[in-house]
Amino acid sequence: MNSRNNHCALVAAITLSTAGMVACGGGDGSGTGSSGSSVSSAGQEKQAVAITSFGTNVVDDWNRVGVATVTIAAAPSGTPEERQPTHDADMATMHVAIYDALAAITRTHQPFMAVMPNDPAVVAMSQEYAVHGAAYTVLSSLFPARSDQYKSLYDTAIASADAAALASAQFGADVARKVLAQRENDGRWTSLTPYVAGTAPGQFRGTNPVNRMRAFLRPFSLKSADQFRPDGPPALGSPEYAADLNETKAMGGAISTQRTESQTENARFMTESPVLFWTRNLRQFATSKPTLIGNARLMAMLMVAQTDASIGCFEAKYFYNAWRPTSAIRLADTDGNAATEPDTLRTPVVPTPNHPEYPGGHSCNTGATAEVLRQEFGTKKIQFSLNSTVTGATLAFESVDEMNDAVQQGRIHGGMHFRTATVHGRVLGEKVGRQLVREHFKPVSP
Repeated sequence: MNSRNNHCALVAAITLSTAGMVACGGGDGSGTGSSGSSVSSAGQEKQAVAITSFGTNVVDDWNRVGVATVTIAAAPSGTPEERQPTHDADMATMHVAIYDALAAITRTHQPFMAVMPNDPAVVAMSQEYAVHGAAYTVLSSLFPARSDQYKSLYDTAIASADAAALASAQFGADVARKVLAQRENDGRWTSLTPYVAGTAPGQFRGTNPVNRMRAFLRPFSLKSADQFRPDGPPALGSPEYAADLNETKAMGGAISTQRTESQTENARFMTESPVLFWTRNLRQFATSKPTLIGNARLMAMLMVAQTDASIGCFEAKYFYNAWRPTSAIRLADTDGNAATEPDTLRTPVVPTPNHPEYPGGHSCNTGATAEVLRQEFGTKKIQFSLNSTVTGATLAFESVDEMNDAVQQGRIHGGMHFRTATVHGRVLGEKVGRQLVREHFKPVSP
């Protein structure tokens, strides 16, 4: 399953239960896009793009260090971030600070959060040292107790710095402090009332569910957490609901005569938490551009999109409070739908997360990532790979649609989602990504 051809076979296998098939073909393009959106005004897409590396750089270095810092388990004391890290939001803060520092120096793109004084001396500053100053300031401010993860990178860089380089690092730090000021008290410690599990048909049955605070985290680019709230799951008595339940019942149980081995492996691949999965896998895009500002911009967009898609997703999850397939299937005799039948012993093939079902969180995050990449590289036909710490496999994709489909199928075949939740989650994520690219990180007009 490590080769592109094997993944094409996998995706073909997991889509047999749907109306359409995913095409797995190699493109003949190898371009890497530009630092601006590449989708033409006529809506036409470019040829396939293969994601390749232009070599390591300081954005890449700090992404690696940042991931190692933010993904450490929560501590019982310390800063709000140390006590309750939100991996994607904390990475977004760091990457926005890096981008805003470079935007001020290069003057090629509009800043996202930190508008700096129009000082002619800024354009002569070192981009690399500004990145060091911005990233170090964010991490040391949010995670002072985790300095063993990031201090050596900064100290090594500063050790050989002359006066100009030190001034550049200080400028990056100034930018970071502006970004940090805007992200202060970001809602991660919102006081929540005790959760009361539902008892009516259709209501989530879990106790002490996770990630409730996500709905109250302040977005980076959304107007509000509920800006793109989807319409909700199908009514329990509807044909759509019956189709959803019966598909997940047949394909996602611990025992299934219809699910193939490849579909089971894909379901296991997709069980890693999105915040861990994406903070690791997105690093490949930190070297995918020929310029430092290009890499900084793309990483900032991806991390902001990840964060806001997750915020919007969990706002909707706790608004609709929909039950998971296991509850729905075991209690199908209570849903009022003649087309569903209960299986009181039903268990899913992989563990189900302890939060409401609708919309699908993995699909929200993947949809946002896919849309940012589509807008950035001007095509859906982007060739790249993702890896999972659950299975140890690396899967190669020929397009962002193929990635979206694999995630959706994995969550259905894993038994923790209905199809509608994955479709609506994907749409929510795509809306987040589309608005982000349309309104932010834009090139400066000539």
